[in-house]
Amino acid sequence: MSEVLEAAIFDLLSKVPSGKSVSPEDVARAVDPESWRRTLGHVRAVARGLARQGRLVILRHNKPADPDDFKGVYRLRLPPA
Repeated sequence: MSEVLEAAIFDLLSKVPSGKSVSPEDVARAVDPESWRRTLGHVRAVARGLARQGRLVILRHNKPADPDDFKGVYRLRLPPA
């Protein structure tokens, strides 16, 4: 499942302008439109792993967040070039 989620994250990010972000809900809906809520925890786990690798930035209040220590609403963005 993580490969599918990773592909969905990068696919959605490729469709938004540079520097813009996507919500984890968008990723979950892209993967599983009918029961996307069950997928949200998996999206968070995959996003954390990608952020630790430096391939993704997790945003809280439009500022980068520590992938090991964030709570609540977040968004996903590609790292600056």
